[in-house]
Amino acid sequence: MKYLIAGLGSVGRRHMRNLLALGEKDIVLLRTRKATLPDDELAGYPVETDLREALKKHKPNAVIVANPTSLHLETAVPAAEAGCHILLEKPISGSTDGLSQLEEAVKKSGSKVFVAFQFRFHPGLMRAKQLISNGEIGRIISAHVHFGEYLPAWHPWEDYRQGYAARSDLGGGVVLTQCHSLDYLPWLVGKVKSVWGFTGTLSDLEVDVEDTAEIGLRFESGALANLHLDFNQQPPAHRFEIIGTKGTIKWDLSDGATRIYRASAESLAISTGRDIKAGGEWESYPLPEGWERNVMFLDQMRHFVDVVNGKAESTCVLDDGVRVQRLVEAIHKSNATASAIDLKI
Repeated sequence: MKYLIAGLGSVGRRHMRNLLALGEKDIVLLRTRKATLPDDELAGYPVETDLREALKKHKPNAVIVANPTSLHLETAVPAAEAGCHILLEKPISGSTDGLSQLEEAVKKSGSKVFVAFQFRFHPGLMRAKQLISNGEIGRIISAHVHFGEYLPAWHPWEDYRQGYAARSDLGGGVVLTQCHSLDYLPWLVGKVKSVWGFTGTLSDLEVDVEDTAEIGLRFESGALANLHLDFNQQPPAHRFEIIGTKGTIKWDLSDGATRIYRASAESLAISTGRDIKAGGEWESYPLPEGWERNVMFLDQMRHFVDVVNGKAESTCVLDDGVRVQRLVEAIHKSNATASAIDLKI
Protein backbone atom coordinates (compact mmCIF):
# COMPACT_ATOMS: atom_id res chain seq x y z
CA MET A 1 0.00 0.00 0.00
CA LYS A 2 1.10 3.56 -0.64
CA TYR A 3 0.88 6.17 2.11
CA LEU A 4 1.05 9.94 1.79
CA ILE A 5 2.03 11.85 4.92
CA ALA A 6 0.88 15.47 5.12
CA GLY A 7 2.88 17.30 7.77
CA LEU A 8 6.35 16.33 8.89
CA GLY A 9 6.53 17.80 12.37
CA SER A 10 7.12 15.56 15.38
CA VAL A 11 3.91 13.54 15.12
CA GLY A 12 4.13 13.17 11.33
CA ARG A 13 7.65 11.79 11.67
CA ARG A 14 6.56 9.45 14.44
CA HIS A 15 3.87 8.09 12.12
CA MET A 16 6.46 7.70 9.37
CA ARG A 17 8.89 5.81 11.63
CA ASN A 18 6.10 3.53 12.80
CA LEU A 19 5.00 2.81 9.23
CA LEU A 20 8.58 1.84 8.42
CA ALA A 21 8.75 -0.34 11.55
CA LEU A 22 5.67 -2.18 10.29
CA GLY A 23 7.30 -2.81 6.92
CA GLU A 24 5.45 -0.11 4.96
CA LYS A 25 8.05 1.59 2.78
CA ASP A 26 6.02 3.07 -0.09
CA ILE A 27 5.70 6.56 1.39
CA VAL A 28 5.23 9.99 -0.20
CA LEU A 29 5.83 13.20 1.74
CA LEU A 30 3.67 16.30 1.36
CA ARG A 31 5.71 19.21 2.68
CA THR A 32 5.63 22.95 3.18
CA ARG A 33 9.21 22.79 4.51
CA LYS A 34 8.21 24.74 7.60
CA ALA A 35 9.06 21.89 9.99
CA THR A 36 11.66 22.80 12.61
CA LEU A 37 13.28 19.34 12.73
CA PRO A 38 16.29 18.25 10.62
CA ASP A 39 15.56 16.66 7.25
CA ASP A 40 18.03 13.76 7.54
CA GLU A 41 15.48 10.99 8.12
CA LEU A 42 13.33 12.21 5.22
CA ALA A 43 16.03 11.82 2.57
CA GLY A 44 15.25 9.48 -0.29
CA TYR A 45 11.45 9.73 -0.19
CA PRO A 46 9.37 11.41 -2.92
CA VAL A 47 8.37 14.94 -1.90
CA GLU A 48 5.37 16.88 -3.16
CA THR A 49 4.22 20.39 -2.28
CA ASP A 50 0.74 20.40 -3.87
CA LEU A 51 -1.85 18.05 -2.39
CA ARG A 52 -4.09 17.58 -5.41
CA GLU A 53 -1.12 17.02 -7.68
CA ALA A 54 0.27 14.49 -5.21
CA LEU A 55 -3.04 12.62 -5.08
CA LYS A 56 -3.28 12.57 -8.88
CA LYS A 57 0.35 11.62 -9.48
CA HIS A 58 0.93 9.01 -6.75
CA LYS A 59 -2.62 7.70 -6.15
CA PRO A 60 -1.97 6.81 -2.49
CA ASN A 61 -4.18 4.26 -0.78
CA ALA A 62 -4.06 6.24 2.46
CA VAL A 63 -3.30 9.74 3.67
CA ILE A 64 -1.98 10.60 7.13
CA VAL A 65 -3.10 14.10 8.10
CA ALA A 66 -0.53 15.42 10.59
CA ASN A 67 -0.20 19.08 9.65
CA PRO A 68 -1.38 21.97 11.89
CA THR A 69 -4.94 21.64 13.15
CA SER A 70 -6.29 24.53 11.07
CA LEU A 71 -5.15 22.73 7.88
CA HIS A 72 -6.67 19.33 8.61
CA LEU A 73 -9.88 19.70 6.64
CA GLU A 74 -8.32 21.24 3.57
CA THR A 75 -6.12 18.13 3.47
CA ALA A 76 -8.66 15.50 4.53
CA VAL A 77 -11.50 16.57 2.18
CA PRO A 78 -9.51 16.17 -1.09
CA ALA A 79 -8.05 12.91 0.26
CA ALA A 80 -11.55 11.59 0.94
CA GLU A 81 -12.78 12.77 -2.46
CA ALA A 82 -9.91 10.78 -4.00
CA GLY A 83 -11.09 7.68 -2.15
CA CYS A 84 -8.10 7.49 0.19
CA HIS A 85 -8.39 6.04 3.65
CA ILE A 86 -7.40 8.64 6.24
CA LEU A 87 -5.56 8.70 9.54
CA LEU A 88 -6.73 12.06 10.86
CA GLU A 89 -4.80 13.55 13.73
CA LYS A 90 -6.73 14.97 16.67
CA PRO A 91 -8.39 17.37 16.88
CA ILE A 92 -9.94 16.82 13.48
CA SER A 93 -10.18 20.57 12.81
CA GLY A 94 -9.87 24.01 14.32
CA SER A 95 -13.66 24.43 14.31
CA THR A 96 -16.86 22.69 13.26
CA ASP A 97 -16.96 24.72 10.02
CA GLY A 98 -16.51 22.43 7.05
CA LEU A 99 -17.09 19.16 8.90
CA SER A 100 -20.18 18.42 6.83
CA GLN A 101 -18.07 18.66 3.67
CA LEU A 102 -15.72 15.98 4.99
CA GLU A 103 -18.62 13.81 6.14
CA GLU A 104 -20.22 14.05 2.69
CA ALA A 105 -16.94 13.26 0.89
CA VAL A 106 -16.35 10.20 3.07
CA LYS A 107 -19.91 8.98 2.57
CA LYS A 108 -19.70 9.41 -1.19
CA SER A 109 -16.26 7.83 -1.72
CA GLY A 110 -16.39 5.11 0.93
CA SER A 111 -13.14 6.26 2.52
CA LYS A 112 -12.47 4.89 5.97
CA VAL A 113 -11.41 7.45 8.56
CA PHE A 114 -9.46 6.66 11.72
CA VAL A 115 -9.13 9.55 14.20
CA ALA A 116 -5.80 9.33 16.03
CA PHE A 117 -6.74 9.51 19.71
CA GLN A 118 -3.77 7.42 20.77
CA PHE A 119 -4.75 7.06 24.42
CA ARG A 120 -7.36 4.51 23.35
CA PHE A 121 -4.32 2.28 22.74
CA HIS A 122 -2.75 2.85 26.17
CA PRO A 123 -2.85 -0.42 28.15
CA GLY A 124 -4.04 1.43 31.26
CA LEU A 125 -7.07 2.94 29.53
CA MET A 126 -7.81 -0.30 27.72
CA ARG A 127 -7.83 -2.05 31.11
CA ALA A 128 -10.11 0.64 32.58
CA LYS A 129 -12.48 0.20 29.63
CA GLN A 130 -12.59 -3.55 30.23
CA LEU A 131 -13.19 -3.21 33.98
CA ILE A 132 -16.00 -0.68 33.49
CA SER A 133 -17.62 -2.74 30.73
CA ASN A 134 -17.55 -5.79 33.01
CA GLY A 135 -19.40 -3.85 35.73
CA GLU A 136 -16.48 -4.07 38.16
CA ILE A 137 -17.27 -0.71 39.80
CA GLY A 138 -21.02 -0.81 39.24
CA ARG A 139 -22.90 2.14 37.82
CA ILE A 140 -20.67 5.16 37.22
CA ILE A 141 -21.58 8.21 39.29
CA SER A 142 -18.75 10.66 38.67
CA ALA A 143 -15.30 11.17 37.17
CA HIS A 144 -12.41 13.60 37.37
CA VAL A 145 -9.58 14.26 34.88
CA HIS A 146 -6.49 16.37 35.54
CA PHE A 147 -4.24 17.06 32.54
CA GLY A 148 -1.58 19.74 32.96
CA GLU A 149 1.64 20.15 30.98
CA TYR A 150 4.19 22.93 30.44
CA LEU A 151 3.85 23.98 26.81
CA PRO A 152 7.47 25.21 26.31
CA ALA A 153 8.73 21.74 27.27
CA TRP A 154 6.79 19.94 24.51
CA HIS A 155 9.19 20.70 21.65
CA PRO A 156 12.31 22.15 23.29
CA TRP A 157 14.04 22.41 19.90
CA GLU A 158 11.64 25.16 18.73
CA ASP A 159 10.08 28.40 19.95
CA TYR A 160 6.83 27.24 21.55
CA ARG A 161 5.20 30.58 20.66
CA GLN A 162 5.39 29.65 16.96
CA GLY A 163 3.92 26.19 17.40
CA TYR A 164 0.34 25.32 16.49
CA ALA A 165 -0.76 24.82 20.12
CA ALA A 166 0.06 28.44 21.03
CA ARG A 167 -1.56 30.12 18.02
CA SER A 168 -5.24 30.68 17.37
CA ASP A 169 -4.64 30.95 13.61
CA LEU A 170 -3.29 27.37 13.60
CA GLY A 171 -6.11 25.92 15.70
CA GLY A 172 -4.38 26.02 19.07
CA GLY A 173 -5.54 26.43 22.64
CA VAL A 174 -5.54 23.97 25.50
CA VAL A 175 -9.11 22.73 24.97
CA LEU A 176 -8.52 21.73 21.34
CA THR A 177 -4.92 20.64 21.70
CA GLN A 178 -5.44 18.56 24.84
CA CYS A 179 -8.82 17.16 23.83
CA HIS A 180 -7.73 13.58 24.51
CA SER A 181 -9.88 13.36 27.64
CA LEU A 182 -12.89 14.73 25.76
CA ASP A 183 -12.58 11.57 23.68
CA TYR A 184 -11.59 8.94 26.21
CA LEU A 185 -13.93 9.98 29.01
CA PRO A 186 -17.09 9.51 26.89
CA TRP A 187 -15.44 6.33 25.54
CA LEU A 188 -15.24 5.06 29.12
CA VAL A 189 -18.40 6.57 30.64
CA GLY A 190 -20.89 7.18 27.81
CA LYS A 191 -22.40 9.96 25.72
CA VAL A 192 -22.34 13.53 27.01
CA LYS A 193 -25.65 15.36 27.45
CA SER A 194 -24.55 18.83 28.50
CA VAL A 195 -21.39 20.80 29.22
CA TRP A 196 -20.18 23.93 30.95
CA GLY A 197 -16.75 25.47 30.66
CA PHE A 198 -14.55 28.24 32.01
CA THR A 199 -11.43 29.07 30.00
CA GLY A 200 -8.78 31.73 30.27
CA THR A 201 -5.28 32.87 29.37
CA LEU A 202 -3.93 32.91 32.90
CA SER A 203 -0.28 31.86 32.78
CA ASP A 204 2.81 33.91 31.98
CA LEU A 205 3.17 32.18 28.62
CA GLU A 206 3.16 34.36 25.53
CA VAL A 207 0.19 32.80 23.73
CA ASP A 208 -2.95 34.19 22.10
CA VAL A 209 -5.12 31.23 23.07
CA GLU A 210 -6.63 29.93 26.30
CA ASP A 211 -4.06 28.09 28.40
CA THR A 212 -6.32 26.94 31.26
CA ALA A 213 -9.76 25.34 31.31
CA GLU A 214 -12.18 23.94 33.87
CA ILE A 215 -14.88 21.82 32.28
CA GLY A 216 -18.00 20.10 33.60
CA LEU A 217 -19.87 17.29 31.84
CA ARG A 218 -23.24 15.68 32.45
CA PHE A 219 -23.61 12.31 30.76
CA GLU A 220 -26.82 10.83 29.38
CA SER A 221 -26.64 8.27 32.20
CA GLY A 222 -26.79 11.09 34.75
CA ALA A 223 -23.14 10.74 35.77
CA LEU A 224 -21.13 13.94 36.30
CA ALA A 225 -17.51 14.76 35.50
CA ASN A 226 -15.05 17.61 35.81
CA LEU A 227 -11.87 18.13 33.83
CA HIS A 228 -8.89 20.42 34.36
CA LEU A 229 -6.62 21.25 31.40
CA ASP A 230 -3.63 23.58 31.33
CA PHE A 231 -0.45 24.50 29.45
CA ASN A 232 1.40 25.62 32.58
CA GLN A 233 1.87 22.81 35.10
CA GLN A 234 5.36 21.79 36.19
CA PRO A 235 5.94 18.93 36.65
CA PRO A 236 3.30 17.63 34.24
CA ALA A 237 0.39 15.54 35.49
CA HIS A 238 -2.17 13.44 33.66
CA ARG A 239 -4.55 11.25 35.64
CA PHE A 240 -8.18 10.34 36.08
CA GLU A 241 -10.50 8.86 38.68
CA ILE A 242 -13.85 7.22 37.93
CA ILE A 243 -16.21 6.53 40.83
CA GLY A 244 -18.94 3.92 40.67
CA THR A 245 -21.53 2.48 43.04
CA LYS A 246 -19.27 -0.51 43.78
CA GLY A 247 -15.79 0.95 43.66
CA THR A 248 -13.30 3.31 42.05
CA ILE A 249 -10.85 3.18 39.16
CA LYS A 250 -7.74 5.36 39.04
CA TRP A 251 -5.17 5.81 36.28
CA ASP A 252 -2.01 7.91 36.25
CA LEU A 253 0.25 8.49 33.26
CA SER A 254 3.27 8.83 35.55
CA ASP A 255 3.48 5.06 35.96
CA GLY A 256 0.77 4.05 33.49
CA ALA A 257 -0.90 1.68 35.93
CA THR A 258 -4.65 1.28 36.38
CA ARG A 259 -5.89 0.70 39.93
CA ILE A 260 -9.29 -0.52 41.00
CA TYR A 261 -10.88 -0.50 44.42
CA ARG A 262 -13.63 -3.07 44.79
CA ALA A 263 -15.90 -2.35 47.72
CA SER A 264 -16.60 -5.27 50.07
CA ALA A 265 -20.06 -6.74 50.53
CA GLU A 266 -20.13 -5.29 54.03
CA SER A 267 -19.42 -1.77 52.85
CA LEU A 268 -22.18 -2.06 50.25
CA ALA A 269 -24.77 -3.24 52.76
CA ILE A 270 -27.75 -1.03 53.51
CA SER A 271 -27.46 0.43 56.99
CA THR A 272 -30.05 -0.79 59.52
CA GLY A 273 -28.94 1.37 62.38
CA ARG A 274 -25.55 -0.27 62.76
CA ASP A 275 -22.24 1.16 61.67
CA ILE A 276 -21.06 0.11 58.23
CA LYS A 277 -17.41 -0.87 58.21
CA ALA A 278 -15.37 0.27 55.28
CA GLY A 279 -13.88 -2.65 53.45
CA GLY A 280 -12.49 -3.78 50.14
CA GLU A 281 -9.08 -3.68 48.52
CA TRP A 282 -7.05 -2.03 45.79
CA GLU A 283 -5.76 -4.06 42.86
CA SER A 284 -3.14 -2.68 40.50
CA TYR A 285 -2.64 -3.48 36.82
CA PRO A 286 0.86 -2.24 35.88
CA LEU A 287 2.08 -1.60 32.37
CA PRO A 288 3.50 -4.59 30.48
CA GLU A 289 7.20 -5.07 31.12
CA GLY A 290 9.30 -3.04 28.71
CA TRP A 291 6.38 -0.90 27.54
CA GLU A 292 7.27 2.62 26.44
CA ARG A 293 5.25 5.54 25.08
CA ASN A 294 5.74 4.86 21.38
CA VAL A 295 4.12 1.43 21.73
CA MET A 296 0.63 2.98 21.81
CA PHE A 297 1.45 4.98 18.66
CA LEU A 298 2.83 1.84 17.02
CA ASP A 299 -0.27 -0.16 17.97
CA GLN A 300 -2.41 2.69 16.66
CA MET A 301 -0.57 2.63 13.34
CA ARG A 302 -0.78 -1.17 13.18
CA HIS A 303 -4.55 -0.84 13.52
CA PHE A 304 -4.71 1.80 10.78
CA VAL A 305 -2.65 -0.38 8.43
CA ASP A 306 -5.16 -3.17 9.08
CA VAL A 307 -7.99 -0.75 8.27
CA VAL A 308 -6.30 0.24 5.01
CA ASN A 309 -5.81 -3.42 4.10
CA GLY A 310 -9.43 -4.30 4.88
CA LYS A 311 -8.51 -6.47 7.85
CA ALA A 312 -10.21 -4.29 10.49
CA GLU A 313 -12.85 -1.62 10.92
CA SER A 314 -11.80 1.72 12.39
CA THR A 315 -12.20 1.78 16.18
CA CYS A 316 -12.30 5.59 16.27
CA VAL A 317 -14.38 6.78 13.35
CA LEU A 318 -15.06 10.24 11.99
CA ASP A 319 -18.23 10.55 14.09
CA ASP A 320 -16.09 10.19 17.23
CA GLY A 321 -13.90 13.07 16.12
CA VAL A 322 -16.94 15.18 15.24
CA ARG A 323 -18.42 14.60 18.71
CA VAL A 324 -15.20 15.85 20.31
CA GLN A 325 -15.16 18.86 18.00
CA ARG A 326 -18.70 19.78 19.02
CA LEU A 327 -17.82 19.32 22.67
CA VAL A 328 -14.95 21.78 22.24
CA GLU A 329 -17.28 24.25 20.54
CA ALA A 330 -19.80 23.88 23.38
CA ILE A 331 -17.09 24.52 25.99
CA HIS A 332 -16.12 27.79 24.32
CA LYS A 333 -19.76 28.75 23.91
CA SER A 334 -20.39 28.05 27.59
CA ASN A 335 -17.45 30.23 28.57
CA ALA A 336 -18.70 33.05 26.35
CA THR A 337 -22.30 32.89 27.60
CA ALA A 338 -21.69 31.84 31.22
CA SER A 339 -24.24 29.07 30.82
CA ALA A 340 -24.45 25.30 30.45
CA ILE A 341 -24.84 24.05 26.88
CA ASP A 342 -27.10 21.14 25.96
CA LEU A 343 -25.66 18.92 23.27
CA LYS A 344 -27.54 17.41 20.38
CA ILE A 345 -24.88 14.97 19.24
